[in-house]
Amino acid sequence: MEFKIEKKGTNKAIIEVEVEAEKFEEGLQKSYLKNAKYFKIPGFRPGKAPRSLIERAYGEEVFYDDAIDYVLNETYPKVIEESKLEVVSKPEVDIVQVGKGKSFIYKAEVYVKPEFELGQYKGIEIKKIEYPVAEEEVEHELEHLREENARFVPVEREVMQGDIVTIDFEGFVDGEPIKGGAAQDYELTIGSNAFIPGFEEQIIGMNKGEEKEIEVTFPEDYQEPSLAGKKATFKVKVKDIKVKELPELDDEFAKDVSEFETLEELKASIRNRIKEKNDQRAKDEMIDAILEKIAQNTSIDIPEPMIENQINYYVEDVARNLQYFGMTYERYLQAIGKTDKEFRSQFRERAEKAVRNNLILEKIAKVENIQATDEELQKELERLAKMYNLEVDKLKERLSEDDIEYIKEGIILNKAIDFIYENAKIISEEPQGENQEN
Repeated sequence: MEFKIEKKGTNKAIIEVEVEAEKFEEGLQKSYLKNAKYFKIPGFRPGKAPRSLIERAYGEEVFYDDAIDYVLNETYPKVIEESKLEVVSKPEVDIVQVGKGKSFIYKAEVYVKPEFELGQYKGIEIKKIEYPVAEEEVEHELEHLREENARFVPVEREVMQGDIVTIDFEGFVDGEPIKGGAAQDYELTIGSNAFIPGFEEQIIGMNKGEEKEIEVTFPEDYQEPSLAGKKATFKVKVKDIKVKELPELDDEFAKDVSEFETLEELKASIRNRIKEKNDQRAKDEMIDAILEKIAQNTSIDIPEPMIENQINYYVEDVARNLQYFGMTYERYLQAIGKTDKEFRSQFRERAEKAVRNNLILEKIAKVENIQATDEELQKELERLAKMYNLEVDKLKERLSEDDIEYIKEGIILNKAIDFIYENAKIISEEPQGENQEN
């Protein structure tokens, strides 16, 4: 087998491959053995007729299609491996020569990772971004802790806004029970809007042990089309009424919810945690600004398949999340009134940016000879093993060579990000006008 490559622009290649005649003959024989049973030749049982008779009766090219597929599948992956091309699309194949006793020649046109010249990537000037910790953020976290540690105390009075009620209910439309429209001992916070409009408001004023019929109308855009816009009756019984009591913010609270002895120590810990989060947010935004400036000075002709693959990744992620909540991607599109094409289009700009940034970082890593060390790989494997609650050796057993390469690529990209950040000029907007370089 021989091949030659012709570059077409910065992101395409045409590969011409010549395969020896013997390989095509091998494909013809395999095609014959696979398909002979489908041909009727007088005097022969299905599958027993000689190949030559089938070819004479049905034409010499009768076995070509499968033979061509066989040769392509056998040779194309080897060509890509030997050529070292970084192919990012499926090939468009054009058969140049095919026939018995002849070498098989085909051309494959593919998109490849684009060639480009890097613009300036060292010494990029950006403004320093900072997000000081606001006291409101600390208070918000404390309130969240109070909510998590709240007590629910029974009360003997009518239901009020904000109460937590335990109810039995059963719903009916046109006198028929609603599928999935009944529950026992269901806890509902009045005012949470967890039910369809009008349901919770009609529970206000009820007493423990009281039963009542509630009339509501399902919204026109309700997720279950068969119920959309329908009037329904719910039989409801209030079984319990509770109020939420939040703990006092004091040293005892700090001891109960943390390893700290005082409320001030707990606040300091929360403040430090928020600072770490804010600092990382600021760093991420500065890195984004650096990449944006590099991109402005770097022209890249991004292949369309790379953008489409990135969009596929985003859409598949959305579909997985929807599945977790029991909704299909198709039903979600119906609910938001968009076609698949319209929904995908909203990810295009984000996908282009992600692909562009990755190409830039890969190029920087190559120019600067940034590699993933064995120690870094081991550390990342340990992190992943901990995430999936596995021993490192067990994780390694499950990972293919391609998986390991993907992990290494992630390490290299992160090191390239650190490189451009460490080599940037970060201008601090301080009153004295001094520049701070990182």
